[in-house]
Amino acid sequence: MAEVLQAFGPPLDLFRLFARRPARARGILGWGRYYLSRDLTLTLRDRELVILRTTALLGAQYEWGVHLASYADKAVLDHGQIRSVTRGSFDDQCWSDPRDRAVLRAVDELCRRHDLSDATWQVLVKAVGEDGAIDLLLLCGWYHAISFVALAARLPNEPDTPAFADIEDRSEPGPVPEPAPAASAPTAKPRVRVT
Repeated sequence: MAEVLQAFGPPLDLFRLFARRPARARGILGWGRYYLSRDLTLTLRDRELVILRTTALLGAQYEWGVHLASYADKAVLDHGQIRSVTRGSFDDQCWSDPRDRAVLRAVDELCRRHDLSDATWQVLVKAVGEDGAIDLLLLCGWYHAISFVALAARLPNEPDTPAFADIEDRSEPGPVPEPAPAASAPTAKPRVRVT
């Protein structure tokens, strides 16, 4: 198990949970390595927008907090964008780049409809290319799976990672898709042992 955990990187509870079964962990590691690598056709910023938006919409505070703490600066997300990706809309004024809007619009549609309209597909492909669109679909689906594990296992937030409550309500007008209730809040009792 130690060898598998070392391959994952920081000893997060989610990784410890996966590492309980080395064969499972190796499979997950292979998948995750591509999506967190430079081989991904999406930019780091695109990737983090997909992950943060997906996990926020699912209420997966654990995974959202890990990615916000680890990658928000690298993705060059300002406070307004962090607030918006968590509780706002792709139409918020903070998203001036059409690429950001296309990525967020696609994630919103996938999470709500489990499909993309022709118009959303066209805008997405124009922004990130066809291979980028395929990677976005898979990444969004992958983080649904990760979110399901974190939520159902009731993983408590990692130390020094933010909670949804740390992000104040947005001030821009328009409908606000609130995150689902966070079962992985620090007060929830974990359902499984992680080591």
